[in-house]
Amino acid sequence: MESGNRRNDATAFTRGAITGSANPLAAGATPFGNAPVATESAEPLRAIADAFARIGFDVDAMLARMGMRRADLDDPDALVPCTALGQLVGAACAERRVPNLGARVGSAIAIGAFPLLDYLILTTDTVGASLEQLARYFPMVAPSCSMRMVAMEDSVRLLVEVGRNEFLAQFEVAIAIHHLREETNGAARALQASLIDEPDDVRDLERLLGCPVQTPSSWNGIEFSRATLAVPLRRRDPALRRVLEAHAAMVPRRHPAVNGTMADALRDMLAAQLARGVPDIETIARASSRLLRERCSAGWRRRGAPISRSSTTCDVAQPSAC
Repeated sequence: MESGNRRNDATAFTRGAITGSANPLAAGATPFGNAPVATESAEPLRAIADAFARIGFDVDAMLARMGMRRADLDDPDALVPCTALGQLVGAACAERRVPNLGARVGSAIAIGAFPLLDYLILTTDTVGASLEQLARYFPMVAPSCSMRMVAMEDSVRLLVEVGRNEFLAQFEVAIAIHHLREETNGAARALQASLIDEPDDVRDLERLLGCPVQTPSSWNGIEFSRATLAVPLRRRDPALRRVLEAHAAMVPRRHPAVNGTMADALRDMLAAQLARGVPDIETIARASSRLLRERCSAGWRRRGAPISRSSTTCDVAQPSAC
């Protein structure tokens, strides 16, 4: 069954796809003639590509059609066009190789694929604390998507707020369930998963997630019992977590011009300062001025690839459909 929503997923992921055979990783690559190209870290593309390979996709061929080589992604400092991740996912959706593709990819993502986010979560003491960390730090890698916890009478829900995006909703639900299960030696079990859009195969998805799936539903996310929230994580490490939290607080300050608009970068910079108290107007003015100087001096460029003033925000989770 191929619903309109699934076609929209593929369309959204491939919107703005790159054409031509030139390697988009090359400095100054401009696939649309002289049009500038917005870039982002290759980390999310590498993580998703590795997951696709684990579930049977010919990733080398898929990347080759995009003008890329898989070896290019091994460079930790590599940059790729913001549209590259969307292209890759759109190509996989078009193949219709496996049902419930978003959940399959999420379950195949290795722990550590997003190192800072993963270990901010996995060094917490309990499942409940890890969910709070996930909700707090998820915008660090996907600024246009969010997660939040909602307390019910006898349970807690983790809401995955991605709109009507079937692939991304499945992806986030699956990666959270599988990583928490692994980090608790199988003790953390969800009461249910909930999806707004009905998946390809509900029974297959229930086997994959290890819990009932409520669909179609009014919300995307996962429901846990209060007892599960108290389950300890095997790699809990308060000292390391504090170090990682301090590092995470500085990430927007160290990389203010990588992704997003000026407003996004300024918001992130001020959010890091809130941990030290509410900034006054002079602090905000100095931060705005410094950020503007950094943006101008960088020429809206990362490794020779200029970022268009009209370009959309680069988003790790999904560039164009979040």
